[in-house]
Amino acid sequence: MAVKIIRQQKKIALLGSTTSAAALRAGHERAPEALRAAGLADRLKTAGFEVADLGDTAGYIFQPDDEHPRARNVSTVLKSLNDLRPRVEAAVKSGAIPIILSGDCISVLATIAATRRYFRNVSLIYIDRDADLNVPSTTPNGSVDGMVISQVVGRGAPELVRFWGEPPLVREPDIALFGLERLSPAEEQYLIASPLRRHTALEISTGGSAAVAWAALERVHAAKHEFVLHFDVDVITGEEFPWTNSPGTGGLTLSEVRDALHVFASQPNLAAFEVAGYNPELDPDGQGARTLIDLMVEALATRLETGSGEVAAVVVSAGEVPAPPSSDAPHTDASQIGDPHTEPESAAETSGDLPSTADPDSTSS
Repeated sequence: MAVKIIRQQKKIALLGSTTSAAALRAGHERAPEALRAAGLADRLKTAGFEVADLGDTAGYIFQPDDEHPRARNVSTVLKSLNDLRPRVEAAVKSGAIPIILSGDCISVLATIAATRRYFRNVSLIYIDRDADLNVPSTTPNGSVDGMVISQVVGRGAPELVRFWGEPPLVREPDIALFGLERLSPAEEQYLIASPLRRHTALEISTGGSAAVAWAALERVHAAKHEFVLHFDVDVITGEEFPWTNSPGTGGLTLSEVRDALHVFASQPNLAAFEVAGYNPELDPDGQGARTLIDLMVEALATRLETGSGEVAAVVVSAGEVPAPPSSDAPHTDASQIGDPHTEPESAAETSGDLPSTADPDSTSS
C-alpha cells in the first residue's frame, strides 16, 4: 500500500537522543534536557509552530571501553540507534518536521534510516568541521563519532554498516560536507577519489555562506530528493561557541552558520533536522543553550514565511523500501532517474495528528 504524507509546515516533532556513547567523554547525553529547559519548545511555539514533544531515548553514556579501542562502545551505539529510529519514523509519518536533539553525531544514521522508511532517495547535508571519514583501521582514538560519514556510505565498523541492511544509506554524490576544515591524512587520501561533495570553511567564508549553501543543495539534488540536515555545533568557531567537546580556532562564524541554516531550513524537501555536539557540562550558565536555540528557531521560522498549513503531498512507499543502489554500481546523475514520487492510482493519506507514542507500525533494524 502507498502512503501519502502531507507535510505540515507549522508542525514540529521534537525528539531527544540522549547519548554520548560515540564520543570521547560524557556530557553530550544531557543536551536534549538542557535545550528543553532553556525554552526551546516555547520559543518554537512563539515563532508560530505547533510542537509535539515525543520524548527521549534511553540514556547511553560514554564509557572508556578499552576492550574495543578501534570502535569504542559500538554495541551501545547500536542500541541507541535502534532506540531512536522508530521514534523518527513516527515523526516523519506524521507529516511534521522532526527536530532531533542529539549528543552524538552518529545518531544521524537512525535519522536517515527512518526517513528512508518512507522516501526512496534521501540526500544529506552534513554541517561539521570534521569529515568523519575515519574507519576502525585509521581512527586515532576509537571514537565512532569520527566515522559517521564512513558508516553512511557503507564503510567503517561492520556492526554499524549493517544497521542499514543494504548499504549505503546515502550515495556519496548525494552527501555534502559543509564547513569542512579538519582532516586526518587517511581522510585526505580517501577524498582524493571520492565523489563526496565538500564545501570547506574557507570556501564558505570566501564565497558567502548563503551562496555556498544554495550550491550544496543543488549538488546533492535537494530539489528532487528529500534531505536530512545534520548540524554539529563544533563547526562554529570556538571564540563564539566554546560549549562543545572539540572547539577550535577557525571554523565558521555564528553569522555564517545562521545564513546557511536559513537556506537549508527553508527548503520544502527538508525531511529532518538534527542538532548534535552541544555539551551542557561545559555551559554552566546556559549561554550556549540560548545561543543554539536562537540559531535553530530563527532558521526554522523561515519555513513559515512562504506559507502555512498543509503543503504539497509527497507520495511514498510504506513498509518495504527499495534497496539503495549498490556501492559498486556506477554513480548516475539524478536527472537521469525517473521521479520516485510518482503517485499511484490509490493511496492512503496520513497527516495532521502526531503519534502519542514513539512506536510506529514497524520494527527497527
